[in-house]
Amino acid sequence: MTTTSAHARKLSVAALAICSIAVFPFSASAQEDQATGTSFVDNFDHVNPGLWYVSDGWNNGPHQNCTWSKKQVNVDNGILQLHFSEQKTADRNYACGEISTLKRYGYGTYEARIKSATDSGLNSAFFTYIGPSDKKPHDEIDFEVLGKNTGQVQVNQYISAKGGNEKVVPVPGGADKGFNDYAFVWEKDRLRYYLNGRLVQEVTDPSKIPTHAQKIFFSLWGTDTLSGWMGKLAYTQPATMQVDRVAFTAAGEKCQFPESVACALN
Repeated sequence: MTTTSAHARKLSVAALAICSIAVFPFSASAQEDQATGTSFVDNFDHVNPGLWYVSDGWNNGPHQNCTWSKKQVNVDNGILQLHFSEQKTADRNYACGEISTLKRYGYGTYEARIKSATDSGLNSAFFTYIGPSDKKPHDEIDFEVLGKNTGQVQVNQYISAKGGNEKVVPVPGGADKGFNDYAFVWEKDRLRYYLNGRLVQEVTDPSKIPTHAQKIFFSLWGTDTLSGWMGKLAYTQPATMQVDRVAFTAAGEKCQFPESVACALN
């Protein structure tokens, strides 16, 4: 696992990646993977149990210093809140929050309005992922705000567990000072990242574009070991990542709200 691979799901990414190369074919497209999710907008009036799975009672591996806890996930006045706080368990000193969709989504526009957490050693992430725990290769598309420098966001994607596609994009005013709109448009032959409606990264190399339908994740987590990437943990008080809205608009469908990137593309 590289230091920038933040989302090993339950088991070692390195071990699972080897297995996936040996077992899983890589020729299927997102459509051939039979994505089960359809277009939606969630304004977080509550955590919809028909849409979201709340991670609870486990962690992603030794690089993560917190245990996922449903107690670290709540909705307040239409805002999803994911928390990171001191809470000792059998093998961790902190608890953290994560949700993921129950269904998988394919080509289309993915959008979220987010205010990141602050503090070195924390990662506020909006991403899509599928992997060996779902009997698929590790594909992933990321927005990650590292608390050590909330003046920027890192975009990245993994294809069959291979990353190395990072780009750091400035976030004017700071990702933790107010809500910003993060979006990516995923197509078979193109992947575009947007920040507040502005195109900040375009990928057209087919070898760098994921092909498998994925689940949507929001997570706030910390580390004691990836300090070279995420910074040394500087915990002084609980931290919170906030999400005001998330939407998925399937390729070819009409945009669902006026501010949507999909409106400008149609």
